[in-house]
Amino acid sequence: MVRSRLPLLRRISQIFFLLLFLALLIFTSLRPVPGATSDIHLLAPVRLFFELDPLVAVTNALASHALYRGLLWSLIILLPTLFLGRFFCGWICPMGTLQHFVGNLPSEAKRGKQRIDSNRYKRWQTGKYVVLIAGLVAACFGSAAIGWLDPFSLLVRSFGLSLLPAFNFAVRAVLSPLEHSHVAAIKATGEILHSILLFFVLDFRQPHFAQGLILGVLFLAILVASLRITRLWCRAICPLGALLGAVSRWSVLGLHKDPAACDKCNRCLLSCQGGDDPIGGFPWRKSECLMCMNCIGSCPHDSLQFRFFRNEKEVASPDLGRRRTIAGLAAGAAVVPLFRANTGLGKSRNERLLRPPGALDEEDFLSRCIRCGECMKVCPNTALHPTLDQAGLEGLWTPTLVPRIGYCEPSCVLCSEVCPTGAIWQITPKEKGWVEGLGTQSQPVRLGTAFYDRGRCLPWAMATDCIVCEEWCPVSPKAIYVQEAQVIDAAGNAKTLKQPRVDPSRCVGCGACEFACPLQEHPAVYVTSIGESRSPSSQILLNRK
Repeated sequence: MVRSRLPLLRRISQIFFLLLFLALLIFTSLRPVPGATSDIHLLAPVRLFFELDPLVAVTNALASHALYRGLLWSLIILLPTLFLGRFFCGWICPMGTLQHFVGNLPSEAKRGKQRIDSNRYKRWQTGKYVVLIAGLVAACFGSAAIGWLDPFSLLVRSFGLSLLPAFNFAVRAVLSPLEHSHVAAIKATGEILHSILLFFVLDFRQPHFAQGLILGVLFLAILVASLRITRLWCRAICPLGALLGAVSRWSVLGLHKDPAACDKCNRCLLSCQGGDDPIGGFPWRKSECLMCMNCIGSCPHDSLQFRFFRNEKEVASPDLGRRRTIAGLAAGAAVVPLFRANTGLGKSRNERLLRPPGALDEEDFLSRCIRCGECMKVCPNTALHPTLDQAGLEGLWTPTLVPRIGYCEPSCVLCSEVCPTGAIWQITPKEKGWVEGLGTQSQPVRLGTAFYDRGRCLPWAMATDCIVCEEWCPVSPKAIYVQEAQVIDAAGNAKTLKQPRVDPSRCVGCGACEFACPLQEHPAVYVTSIGESRSPSSQILLNRK
């Protein structure tokens, strides 16, 4: 009776942690707070799941030779794994829950014998261990590129930069006609629904991110693949699952099979999520079992049960083999030099690559950033976007400031607050030094420097009044100043114009000037990474007398 309730308890746990994850992700943004001050802050902590991710902790320690604050909490997951096996994958992981749900949907590819065969152990399940080995070796060479495949990074990146913005747009599209209705009751209903959803679900602005469509399609493709092969991601690719599987070899909880009671009905295989062979006559594969408890819940003869300190035949370690191990080691050792030989670092980096305030130097940044997208999700101006080729292949999906879409808010340091690995070091508005009265004695954090294209600037090239960039410049004293000049317009008339210029000693590279420039295609003022605080070599060289 107790065993039959275990799958139900597992479902409750999965639903709870999935809703918790979505709630924390939704609140990774500015939201209206009754009675709140003008300070930019978050309602709820958003780093919980990353702090419980041992893969992030191990990668961070190997790549940076240190462990960023909070990541030691991952021991909360590793220690019970030594006793209970991969319970995290089956009971807690939101990505596993989504895979579980989709995998249980009716599918023509998984009916009868096809479903039983799909849920048997397959040799390709060792692929995730090759991915893990390659990622950890790459981390030893100073790259956190395994963050591309970390399940929490994948979820935050996919939901935060693609699915939630799409949901936000769809809901607003439905509510907008209601709010603009001429019928008072309908209009009031729309406004009430909008206010409620704005507090709990909706973003206060409609975000849009570069590559949002690609990220969303990739994520949905992973889920759709589960319709054909149960938990394909968890079984074949997930490096966190591989790490927990490797640790679980020492777990003392295991599956006991009673061959006398088993009639080989294969019902245990119909609902098996991990492909760990719970059926009789085959050794149980401990490192693959997700502890979903479906097998014992579905066995009509009670021939299966989990016991501590068993003494039975099982496959405790991943069946990796020498070739796959060598392949993982070689891939991890080769990938970072190949990435960095041609792209990504130093002078080969795109000059428009602007990192968030508090970001480490590029090499250290790439050794810590796990491409999770939290900094992009939380940016109030949607100024941070995932890179494509601006930082080379190694820097794919790392954050970059795109001033034409949004600028860095002077008093905002939310990106440094939510970064789980220290790729963006946590700073305060005072340390950032962009707001008058909050600056420190040292220099402010600089993202880059603005430059003018005088061939496009209206006062310089077309004898037309425009000082929008100077008006938008948020620093004090302003980095953009104007000088009056006598010019001759196309009609031959003399006129006095204010022509803007940049003081590089004051410019912090926030991008407000580029954002506000009225030229629609290529702005007349643009920001490059020259002069950024994080890089001693990327500076403007001035002769000093």
